[in-house]
Amino acid sequence: MTSRNWVKLFLSTLLVGGLTTGVVGFIVRWNEFKPLFVPFDFLEILSVLFWLIGVGFIFSVLSQMGFFAYLTVHRFGLGIFKSRSLWNAVQVLLIVFVLFDLVYLRYNAFAKEGESILPYIALAAFVLVVALVVAAVKAKLTNKDAFIPAVFFMVVVTTIEWVPVLRVNEQSWVYLMIFPLLVCNTYQLLILHKINEKSQLQKQQKSKKPTK
Repeated sequence: MTSRNWVKLFLSTLLVGGLTTGVVGFIVRWNEFKPLFVPFDFLEILSVLFWLIGVGFIFSVLSQMGFFAYLTVHRFGLGIFKSRSLWNAVQVLLIVFVLFDLVYLRYNAFAKEGESILPYIALAAFVLVVALVVAAVKAKLTNKDAFIPAVFFMVVVTTIEWVPVLRVNEQSWVYLMIFPLLVCNTYQLLILHKINEKSQLQKQQKSKKPTK
């Protein structure tokens, strides 16, 4: 990837994260922000929107750090295990482990006496379903070998990025963070091959230019 295309990816993902958080923030924290709309307080709404977009920028940066960290880990994994199928098996085990912990550890840590485990399962299932859909699209756009790595990235890496608010377990923040992370991670995952192709083409064109 050329530096120019990396900057474009960074800025576009930053914008995606900011806009997504701006929209999602008003939805998941509607009870808190509803008084601003009746009566309609334009300046207050605008200030809250800017604050949410700023928070979204932070979420986007976390997403991008996780994305490039995973690209490095993925290369190391292929190099260490020497077999794509073995590395995929390891990733599947890690996916199962993370999903189990996402339910079991959170339920043990935060559930009140008599509280159902179903909401905790539902949240983990939501992340898994999104991951499977995104991975299927990624595999269709590139090749079938991309499916397991895509699921791993969307489940494991997203959960790691999500940890700061999972530890606090404040519901509005849990949902405020997960949607931008999923959107940013999906965006980066699905656009990566296009950016790499574009970068490769630019390098080839540059190499063909006659030197003076």
